[in-house]
Amino acid sequence: MSKVIMVQGTMSNVGKSLLVGGLCRIFKQDGLMVAPFKSQNMALNSFVTADGLELGRAQAMQAECAGVAPSVYMNPILLKPTNDVGSQVIVNGEVVGNMSARDYFAYKKKLVPDILAAFHKLEEWADVIVIEGAGSPAEINLKTDDIVNMGMAALVDAPVLLVGDIDRGGVFAQLLGTLELLEEDERARVKGLVINKFRGDKSLLDSGIEMIEQMGKVPVIGTVPYVRLMIDDEDSLSERLSNSFDYGDNVNTVEVAVIRLPRISNFTDIAPFENIPGVNVRFISNPRELQGSDLVIIPGSKNTISDLRWMRESGMEAAIKRFAMTGLVVGICGGFQMMGNTVLDPEGVEEGGSIRGLELFPLETVLSGEKYRSQTEDCFDDLTGIYSGLAGEEFVGYEIHNGVTTVDSENPSLEIVERDDEGNIILVQNKNLLGTYVHGIFDNGDLAYRLVSEIAQSKGLSLEADSVDYQQLKEAEYDKLAQVLRENLDMEYIYKILG
Repeated sequence: MSKVIMVQGTMSNVGKSLLVGGLCRIFKQDGLMVAPFKSQNMALNSFVTADGLELGRAQAMQAECAGVAPSVYMNPILLKPTNDVGSQVIVNGEVVGNMSARDYFAYKKKLVPDILAAFHKLEEWADVIVIEGAGSPAEINLKTDDIVNMGMAALVDAPVLLVGDIDRGGVFAQLLGTLELLEEDERARVKGLVINKFRGDKSLLDSGIEMIEQMGKVPVIGTVPYVRLMIDDEDSLSERLSNSFDYGDNVNTVEVAVIRLPRISNFTDIAPFENIPGVNVRFISNPRELQGSDLVIIPGSKNTISDLRWMRESGMEAAIKRFAMTGLVVGICGGFQMMGNTVLDPEGVEEGGSIRGLELFPLETVLSGEKYRSQTEDCFDDLTGIYSGLAGEEFVGYEIHNGVTTVDSENPSLEIVERDDEGNIILVQNKNLLGTYVHGIFDNGDLAYRLVSEIAQSKGLSLEADSVDYQQLKEAEYDKLAQVLRENLDMEYIYKILG
């Protein structure tokens, strides 16, 4: 039997994913085999395992912290929102179908055997399993048949750490209010409280901590400081998506504009660019914010047709097409599909019908109900122009998409077309435009650095760093996260309460 501990939060975006990742790295450093686990995750950022199955991107990050290969057993249920009231339901890495929130609420109890089977698979090899909850355990309207918070803790008899976010204010009310709304047996599972994202003098919290420990009868086992880490953040409330664009002097930086699509997915593809000194990355939703950009990235989308329509109605399409006449545009997955001439949906996978694309590539995409999932390993062939610094370099990534993209045989004006072993297009280049189906394509080595370095040189600049290897950087950041937690959590107490 594995030892187990669970991290729950007073609400979404309190930092559960990073705390789980940090604990995974600490247990790994201490010589234990450790696995992350989240029974149900709702996210638009996902990852494909070596056996072609899909799980939440946060669990893939946590697996990296633990030093183990990501497995679908770490996230048996993944919900990918398709609109405001429904999601694509993925069980054990495979798509079950689309469901409304009400239909899924009635259906989810049937998934308990899948959840336990996945958990028991991890128990076969893990010394410790660190479980992440979702949202809040005090959502009393949703507690019936809960499978991700206290319901999950009860299934595997897990002690719980409850985390509150002081950066948003009201952390004592968050923690105490959550405890008050729990049932007696649920409250007994909470063995420690954590105050996260603190800025300032910790001694100012002492009186409040003393009061909440007296009132809640649960010890505060740590106050974790607000710390900026260069680690993938999959939460849809990520601060990265809300950064406003800086209209200031961009002469001395490389400016990367990422289109903030309404149904944006896998925006973690952008992370390698965010971590390079001298590069300024902003997620934008206003066409005016393209001003001064050196590189525009159109990221993945959970609803290509809907997001393409948004680009047209918002004026973003016209702005991108003007920019693309001379500027660099990179499309990834759904963004790549949008850059073609047409997207057709004969099976009604998204909305049915067809829609004109941005017409930047002579390509046609036909959506289909069958989702293509695969890890992809290849190399950039004879890329030209500003992309020539990538030529010959190997990359490893993953594909998750519905649909097949083909070249318009009557107008094959593409410089480079790269295909996988099955003949499917995975990358195209046409002068200053680049499109790919491969997520994580810039995560490899210093590929992101190579591209922005070429852009910097074209502006007469040199980047602050000689090179940035993203994988090495991530490993260093995971160690930094672990060190911050060791210094600010009572790890002796955490080891004591491990179930």
